Amino acid sequence: MTGKGREPLRIGVLGAARITERSLIDPARATGHRLVAVAARDRARAEAFAAGHGVERVASSYAELIADPGIDVVYNPLANGLHGPWNLAALAAGKHVLSEKPSASNAAEAAEVRQAAGRAGTVFMEAFHYLFHPVTRRLHELLASGELGELRHVEAMVAIAAPPDTDPRWSLPLAGGALMDLGCYSLHALRMLAPWAGGAPRLTAARAGERAGAPGVDEWLDADLEYPGGATGSARCHMAYGGLDMSIRIVGSRGEATAPNFVLPQMDDRVVIRTPEGERTEHLGTRSSYTYQLEAFAARVREGTPLPLDADDAMTTMELIDACYREAGFEPRPRTARAGVS
Repeated sequence: MTGKGREPLRIGVLGAARITERSLIDPARATGHRLVAVAARDRARAEAFAAGHGVERVASSYAELIADPGIDVVYNPLANGLHGPWNLAALAAGKHVLSEKPSASNAAEAAEVRQAAGRAGTVFMEAFHYLFHPVTRRLHELLASGELGELRHVEAMVAIAAPPDTDPRWSLPLAGGALMDLGCYSLHALRMLAPWAGGAPRLTAARAGERAGAPGVDEWLDADLEYPGGATGSARCHMAYGGLDMSIRIVGSRGEATAPNFVLPQMDDRVVIRTPEGERTEHLGTRSSYTYQLEAFAARVREGTPLPLDADDAMTTMELIDACYREAGFEPRPRTARAGVS
């Protein structure tokens, strides 16, 4: 629940995306925050969404929702290409923004979002929810404590079965692709190991495969990285895989740790640790990573509690994503105009 004496966030939702139920609706219900309004291109869909999820009212357009003085926070789970334009609009309206990843279509647009966040003086956060769960925190603790020794190698894989061909994640104009939707998690997880690796990783190589029937859209992408301290990394993603794989393996000079599902640890909360002393499995809890995320975001908005994610971090991730695309022979995603979107 919200802390004693702390006002609940008043949240407006852009679109009626399926992910919103688990990423925001359930966490808001669990933590006592208000779902004030929702807007969608199809008003009937927005009305059904509001009725089904306890949202207080329906706005007639995204622009109307963003202008609503009764809303503190705008949650943006729209298609990738609409993240940047509507993040910019929400920041210009003085709102706090919780944006689904990636924060923009490319690094240039992410830089504009960073500038807009600085001008607004509000909280902007890219929704890398995995970072707040005890599973990821434990992986970091194992490196910080020295139990695994010096970091030597890390490999992250985020893969799912193929969405339908009509899914916007396969649309180049909407900034689709495996790296945008999935690989951003792999890259971000590797970036977050910088404190134990002598600094941020740099890209050394990338390979990708194009989706049949979707020119310029990556079905899979593998990236190789190297840290200043000498450790290496592999960040992989696949959006037409034979099953679900969201694993990360961290190898040190004294041992290794694996999380079978670091992206959705509520589905599998194990961390398996192997050292010279033997092997053990720790269970870190199945409370939703999205709930931890909303609590951390609310604490930043209401109390100024520091966050590990901000617009600077989002831009750095997008710079790495663009570099991966270029190295693999693809173009960075084009930006999507907001014109005509309501």
